[in-house]
Amino acid sequence: MEKQNKLAIIPLGGLGEIGKNMTVIRYEDDIIVVDCGLAFPEDDMFGIDLVIPDITYLLENKDKIRAVVITHGHEDHIGSLSYLLKQINVPVYGTRLSMGLAEVRLKENNVANYSLNPIQPGDEITFGSIQVGFIRMSHSIPDVVAIYFKTPVGTIIHTGDFKVDYTPVDGKVMDIHKLAQLGDEGVLVLMSDSTNVEHLGFTKSERTVGIALDEVFRGAKGRILLATFASNVSRVQQAINSAYKYGRKVAILGRSMINVVDIAIELGYLTVSEDMLIDIDNIKNYPGDQILILTTGSQGEPMSALTRMAMNDHRKVQICPGDTVILSATPIPGNEKSVSKTVDALLRLGANVIHGHPAGIHVSGHASQEELKLMLILVKPQYLIPVHGEYRMLMAHGKIAEELGIPKENIFIGGNGQVFEFMKESGGIIGKLAGTVPAGKIFVDGLGVGDVGNIVIRDRSKLSQDGVLIVVVTIDKESGSVAAGPDLVSRGFVYVRESGQLMAEAKQKVRQALAHCETDQITEWAIIKDSVRDVLSKFIYERTGRRPIILPIIMEV
Repeated sequence: MEKQNKLAIIPLGGLGEIGKNMTVIRYEDDIIVVDCGLAFPEDDMFGIDLVIPDITYLLENKDKIRAVVITHGHEDHIGSLSYLLKQINVPVYGTRLSMGLAEVRLKENNVANYSLNPIQPGDEITFGSIQVGFIRMSHSIPDVVAIYFKTPVGTIIHTGDFKVDYTPVDGKVMDIHKLAQLGDEGVLVLMSDSTNVEHLGFTKSERTVGIALDEVFRGAKGRILLATFASNVSRVQQAINSAYKYGRKVAILGRSMINVVDIAIELGYLTVSEDMLIDIDNIKNYPGDQILILTTGSQGEPMSALTRMAMNDHRKVQICPGDTVILSATPIPGNEKSVSKTVDALLRLGANVIHGHPAGIHVSGHASQEELKLMLILVKPQYLIPVHGEYRMLMAHGKIAEELGIPKENIFIGGNGQVFEFMKESGGIIGKLAGTVPAGKIFVDGLGVGDVGNIVIRDRSKLSQDGVLIVVVTIDKESGSVAAGPDLVSRGFVYVRESGQLMAEAKQKVRQALAHCETDQITEWAIIKDSVRDVLSKFIYERTGRRPIILPIIMEV
């Protein structure tokens, strides 16, 4: 890329998808990275723990990176910081809560050297030729900021996740005045959250959830268990407020919930009296109508505390008839089935389960259509890049901008790795698409990062569908004849004890293939394996209609 007066915006995650948000802002030799998030695996990503952005571009340009700036502390915005900072030593800037939550993750992942720098909304910092400023916003977690970048080419605003909440739980209203001021001064590019663009009207205030929770607490006779995202500090605060009002002690369950509550109390983002908090082991010492358990598992995660309770598999808490369980979250796309199973299991155990939009115990943290329009009107950008959404969401956001008068050619609907380039010319500032950089999904599986790719996932998918059939043969090294076997081992294909005839015929097909190789004096193992695999695959498909992975193993004696 040439350096002359060129400003580049390069999303590495968060376009055409939900999660793993990461964007590069580059002017000449100065790079600022916005957010560093992760995504959770989809149903077809067998065995994968996390999905993070491909940071090849950053590794190739690590000497130019001046800072990472964070909009807020949700996992899809800070979750891959550990993987970035293990490879690139760069300072990170964000609000106190965002930095506190990030530090918990860095310590968990054994990152030794890092520089976390708390900022306040309203602060401005200069990195090389880029001036970076932070604007207070509203979302489902406190301490959220939009970020603007003043460059020699023009000003960029990245909204991060936001909604327009005039009555936030913490009383800190988004800084609409600063957005309008920047709009009056002139904004070149607006990068705006598209997650809720398909919803008409306005998103409800977080405070409405507190009213609904209060109603549930007032009528509940037994224990209350509330499951929500651990990072939804405002939701946790409202639950604690209702617990205090109705004389309930609060117990915390789930590692991530304990970590977030501890750091939020330490930093002053959660207000709770010490005598209200009790250890989970002590809940048996109180009547059920004096207990609130805050827990994880609102998404039906298999190993979460709530799911284990639903399956009667939690060693400290068992669901009892009369318990009230509140799922204060909307299922992430793909998690609906897991959440439904959890709800069913809880109901079978006699719990009263409150979930779904009609109950009013959850509202989105993202802007609906009218709020997105307000953002566009306040900022008045020359160009719009919709971000944070699947492709249909980005397109819908673009159409809203068109309705408000932004020319279609100034609305860039792109994908991860796309370079959006802006530069000064005689007629003003010209924006264009300027090629791509490496971008994509990196899979985290256990301690391995990137060592599992699409081929491994494809094999896992095939294993999940038709299983594996292992063929073990021992061949005499001198004569090339079969010394032992073949033996067949089935895993996930058929139950051997009930498929004796099929397995006997399969062994005979293998013997025929081996005899053919011996007759033709074929001694190369690869050719012998291919012959066995081809013969057996054809036979198995003709007899069963299945295509298991066939794995020949040859040993010499």
